[in-house]
This record gives sequence, C-alpha cells and structure tokens, in this order.
Amino acid sequence: MIDHIGIKVADFERAKAFYDRAMEPLGASLLMMVPPEYTDGVKVGGYGRDRPVFWLTEGAPAGEPKHVAFTANTREEVDAFHKAALEAGGRDNGAPGPRPHYHADYYGAFVFDPDGNNVEAVCHRPA
Repeated sequence: MIDHIGIKVADFERAKAFYDRAMEPLGASLLMMVPPEYTDGVKVGGYGRDRPVFWLTEGAPAGEPKHVAFTANTREEVDAFHKAALEAGGRDNGAPGPRPHYHADYYGAFVFDPDGNNVEAVCHRPA
C-alpha cells in the first residue's frame, strides 16, 4: 500500500553514514541522490533494494520522531541490522527477538537513528 516514505534529517552526512551501514544487512543501499538543481540545493537521497523507497531530506526534522520498520528476509538479517545500526552510532531501543504480542512469528529489533527516529528491522517468517 505504501509506495515510499521520507524523513527529514538534521545532518544529512551523519544520517547517510548511519543508514549506509544499517541498511547493508537488509540488502538495501543508497540508490539515488536527487540532483541539487531539483531541490534548491537541499540534499535528498533514496534507499532501497531495487528502487528508492526510503528517502532522507536534509533539513530540520518536523514534529515528533518517526517510526519506520524495514522488512528483513531472515531473523539473521534482523540481528545483523541491529548490530550494524549500533556500530554506526544508533542507540538501542529493543534488542533482536520475538515480539509475540504482535503475532506469533514477529521477530524485530529497534534502534534510534541519529535524529531520534525509532528504526526497526522485522522478519515475519517462522523460525
């Protein structure tokens, strides 16, 4: 149902460094930077696996921090995402593990990104 989503980040280069590391275990990477002539010089970049679906835009984040969950294909990817995100400067917000209160096969991990957004990797497949 959702085609793509974006968030504003206070320090684009710091956020890019974080997401470059955190997305790698999920098989995602920065796929596109919008040319500055289309953004009035604001840095805008899109992450994804086969097309950009998660966008970072340079600027003051508006309102409360956001929650974004990324699909992992395996529980091992969730574990690797959490480890990479912490190594990239994220703060732990929930170690990898089952979350049966969501559903029986829900396995997720949560971190706060450099702007305080709650970023999650989740696998819905049975163990």
